[in-house]
Amino acid sequence: MPGISARGLSHEGRKQLAVNLTRVLALYRSILDAYIIEFFTDNLWDTLPCSWQEALDGLKPPQLATMLLGMPGEGEVVRYRSVWPLTLLALKSTACALAFTRMPGFQTPSEFLENPSQSSRLTAPFRKHVRPKKQHEIRRLGELVKKLSDFTGCTQVVDVGSGQSIEGDQRLVERAQRLDQELLQALEKEEKRNPQVVQTSPRHSPHHVVRWVDPTALCEELLLPLENPCQGRARLLLTGLHACGDLSVALLRHFSCCPEVVALASVGCCYMKLSDPGGYPLSQWVAGLPGYELPYRLREGACHALEEYAERLQKAGPGLRTHCYRAALETVIRRARPELRRPGVQGIPRVHELKIEEYVQRGLQRVGLDPQLPLNLAALQAHVAQENRVVAFFSLALLLAPLVETLILLDRLLYLQEQGFHAELLPIFSPELSPRNLVLVATKMPLGQALSVLETEDS
Repeated sequence: MPGISARGLSHEGRKQLAVNLTRVLALYRSILDAYIIEFFTDNLWDTLPCSWQEALDGLKPPQLATMLLGMPGEGEVVRYRSVWPLTLLALKSTACALAFTRMPGFQTPSEFLENPSQSSRLTAPFRKHVRPKKQHEIRRLGELVKKLSDFTGCTQVVDVGSGQSIEGDQRLVERAQRLDQELLQALEKEEKRNPQVVQTSPRHSPHHVVRWVDPTALCEELLLPLENPCQGRARLLLTGLHACGDLSVALLRHFSCCPEVVALASVGCCYMKLSDPGGYPLSQWVAGLPGYELPYRLREGACHALEEYAERLQKAGPGLRTHCYRAALETVIRRARPELRRPGVQGIPRVHELKIEEYVQRGLQRVGLDPQLPLNLAALQAHVAQENRVVAFFSLALLLAPLVETLILLDRLLYLQEQGFHAELLPIFSPELSPRNLVLVATKMPLGQALSVLETEDS
């Protein structure tokens, strides 16, 4: 999906985008509000316009990826088997036009061209205990933070969350400290083996702090536990890689209120965990718009991996039937206990290898019901026959999900701009590797030409 760049919008343009987003989301809220596991119990297919049903019914998963989500396979030409209704085409075009682009300024990360499992930009000690996804994120965000630090003249980088710098979980901090020592020891050994190759510049282990970051206790709470070896006033850069829920909001508030914090680089996630109210909306502009509300279901849907699901659609593997099976199970649960709605079903291994009745029996056991309940096999098979409809409806919801994420992130941009700060949103990671790939960059000085340097992929 091409999308729109936040950099290409003026402040007034961003405000108008928020208006457009709230209007579009209000139009299609019934799709976003729906739970796919209630596909059969709530007759979700029949909630779609008849013309949409005709266009989507019978489409295979690869066709949904190509025609609906706009993500064709390599070398594939988009061909419609019939004339789609204008309303469905308008939805598809609108979803593409109003969502922030998630495509960075590079196609495939250059670091993985030789080996998809190991970043060529990181030496072995830095790859230890780190999956490819995280290798990519650490390298890209680290490079951006370095450039932003140089641009703003910061003296310290404060990484909030995930066991680094400030972290609320003692266990994560202890693990991070052990990994620090392992890395330093590995680098010392490497220096002894290859003194000509390895840089011997001084290295300092991160200073870890066990502390919860409170959005309401600003400045002193953030600065108190930090060491400041520099002479004079500290200039801090706050960063958080996939700071969950309100933690991203806390970073924004600290940036806004603390004079020592001169820059911010925040990648948010887990929007469903935002406080309501408090975590959204933040800006006065969005809070004043009709239909700005984003209930839990909408925020949860915004966290799905659109590119990853499109890839699954292209492969058309048996794993796609999981939603259909779970929706069929819900019908059995409702008949047995009508008051029990959408209970959590712990992961059932290798779902795609099970017959529907086997899956239902295991699912009943997981929610505390008798697995030997009599089953209407004919009804269950009829549900399974609608697997493509379930996938199509879920794909519609995923098509709209980036609009919700865009509104949440746009609200954060407007919040900072309303206070006179300079803020931009950049796609920094490959979305195939890291679905939440938009970084909010903010400074207390004009970013100007620095942006083109910040978002490039180093060769």
